[in-house]
Amino acid sequence: MATNADKVLLLARKRSVLRARDLEFVPRVTLTRLVRTGRIERVGRGLYRLPGIDVSEHHALVAVSRRVPRGVVCLLSALRFHGLTTQQPFEVWLAIDRKARRPAADDPPLRVVRFSGKALCDGVDQHVIEGVAVRVTNPARTVVDCFRYRNKLGLDVAIEALRDYRRHRKGTLDELVKIAEARHTAEVIRPYLQALA
Repeated sequence: MATNADKVLLLARKRSVLRARDLEFVPRVTLTRLVRTGRIERVGRGLYRLPGIDVSEHHALVAVSRRVPRGVVCLLSALRFHGLTTQQPFEVWLAIDRKARRPAADDPPLRVVRFSGKALCDGVDQHVIEGVAVRVTNPARTVVDCFRYRNKLGLDVAIEALRDYRRHRKGTLDELVKIAEARHTAEVIRPYLQALA
């Protein structure tokens, strides 16, 4: 018969990051004892993992996705994920619904952008990282969003993303134009596409 501690450790081996919500089936004292004895480590508010496990370079995205399951990794963080920038953002850029409550600031730090309706679903792919489903804007959508939010990010970031998109062949120009039209950014991005052609 497995103890509560054994159940928690088994679940921790299956998933790289556990939420406190995932552990509602065990008394809190069990989790406290596991943390105190070093068998589980607390990595953020309500987030736990096995100590000493190998984590990928995208571990921050995993932690954020576990904390905010309906969020979408976007803009600079998505550029970094797709290898379309030399930028190294210290925050995770996360899109949430316009009406959603802002997640509590913790580790890793978040930069929240609000999207609504179709903007939160269109051009979003799901990737499995460390056994966790992470929603990330696809390369074309990410480049278009960089032009849409060029006042926040800087035009140089958007142009670099477009050049890398073309250089690394992350998608087609038709896909880029289609998403730009859907996101009402076609007029902004068109001169840069013509300059690169």
